[in-house]
Amino acid sequence: VDGHLQVLNRAPAMLLHLPQVLDADTLAEARSLLADATWVDGRATAGPQAATVKHNQQLAADSPVAARLQALVLAGFDRHALFFSAALPKRVLPPMFNRYAGDANHYGNHVDQAIRHIPSGPHTGQRVRTDLSCTLFLADPSSYDGGELVIADTFASPRVKLAAGDAVLYPGTSVHRVEPVTRGVRLASFFWIESLVRSDEQRRLLFDMDQALMQLRTRDGESAEAVALTGTYHNLLRLWADT
Repeated sequence: VDGHLQVLNRAPAMLLHLPQVLDADTLAEARSLLADATWVDGRATAGPQAATVKHNQQLAADSPVAARLQALVLAGFDRHALFFSAALPKRVLPPMFNRYAGDANHYGNHVDQAIRHIPSGPHTGQRVRTDLSCTLFLADPSSYDGGELVIADTFASPRVKLAAGDAVLYPGTSVHRVEPVTRGVRLASFFWIESLVRSDEQRRLLFDMDQALMQLRTRDGESAEAVALTGTYHNLLRLWADT
């Protein structure tokens, strides 16, 4: 995992490792629910281009366990300060769940749809712009071979395979794929976020400033410099945010 962290931090695009989104107890509950889940062909939710390269299974959207699993995942992200700092979420699509194993074991290069619709609940049909993609790993990486998430970039193509309970956040504009799983089963949750700040570059600047501010406060407390920079952060957010 350390090696992946190095790659992610050096990537030109905003790729961020989110550690321990789910704790051990929550992860065990999620795995137990998925063990008895009904899986369907993953192409059912793919766009025309993605459907030609998608070979996996997904948890049926109307599965009895889907709502419980979504609640577990969203609660984990709600508690994760790093996620909020980086994503600045405005709308979050309900998490989905996939399985890679056997013949349904890979997903070729594709780009996620720019606009998706909320499938159920009080906001059914509402359009969401997919500024950010997020993958939450649910299977122990030692339990399967292959299955790396490869995110193409101008200068590098990070290969991401994280510990169970960890997630990766990356731009929805990225071409990406999942390498073939040659042993075991890869389980993951995935979803998309519409950010308050549409631009990846602007979100990255705000994230870097927020992280530096937290370090400054840890070192010096609420100094005059920290207060001034906090004002700058919020003025930039006010300038760039779409509510």
